[in-house]
Amino acid sequence: MVLAMAIPLAGQARQRALYVSVLNKQGAPVKDVGPEDFVVREDGVAREVLRVEPATDPMQVSLLVDNSQAAREAIQHMRDGLGSFVSRLTAAGHSVAFITLGDRPTIQVDLTSDGAALKSKGVDRLFAQPGAGAYLLEGLIETTRGIMKNESARPVIVALITEGVEFSNQSYEQVLEALKKSSASFHALLVTDGNKPDLTSDEARNRNVVLDRGTRETGGRRETLISNMAIPSALDKLAGELLAQHKVTYASPDRLVPADKITVAASNKNLVARGVPIKVPSTR
Repeated sequence: MVLAMAIPLAGQARQRALYVSVLNKQGAPVKDVGPEDFVVREDGVAREVLRVEPATDPMQVSLLVDNSQAAREAIQHMRDGLGSFVSRLTAAGHSVAFITLGDRPTIQVDLTSDGAALKSKGVDRLFAQPGAGAYLLEGLIETTRGIMKNESARPVIVALITEGVEFSNQSYEQVLEALKKSSASFHALLVTDGNKPDLTSDEARNRNVVLDRGTRETGGRRETLISNMAIPSALDKLAGELLAQHKVTYASPDRLVPADKITVAASNKNLVARGVPIKVPSTR
């Protein structure tokens, strides 16, 4: 693979950064990487990568969990996987909020690094609500509002959902714009367990676009699980990815209009890199 040539910077340059996951062909995190392993572009223009280091800044993880009627058969597997997921993240010093989506988005446990509280007040109390539908898109909108209000420094959104009925009225454009403004990376695990996707309603189509573009455009992971039994291992793999992320710093020219699109890729064809820009506080 031919490396992109970085364009020389005119005038003063500032340092910008991204949080980046690097995975091999098997989907396992790769830790031993350097500046030469990344290609960063702003609006299609390659920038010079200055340094790469472990991403040690605390994450603020919003965990959105489907507890609608459609999740009934998956609940026990969800509990098993979620307990380990929150324990791994909180043990590493990160905070997690536990939010359910059945009937309406509801914060069961606010952001905390107390793994025991997350398990006892969130994971262990997870049950499917009879007759309830899921509100993923509404939950994403409300979560991004909270992220921006709290000025979260390293926001992450993880959705664990089933192939059930979506009841949100938000359009995919609204949700994608909210995700972009929040600077959160969005990861989604969709459990189908043999159920066919709903492609007929506007709500379902909006959700499918968000699951596709929302994860891809924010440097997140989207994974479809064909069995409920795959939930614990998928959550464990996602936790491993998040805990192994890198902070990639690059040089960006100082300009009045910031770049609209910032992308990162691996220069090695055997690796995959995906990331989200770190939000720069406004100084103007």
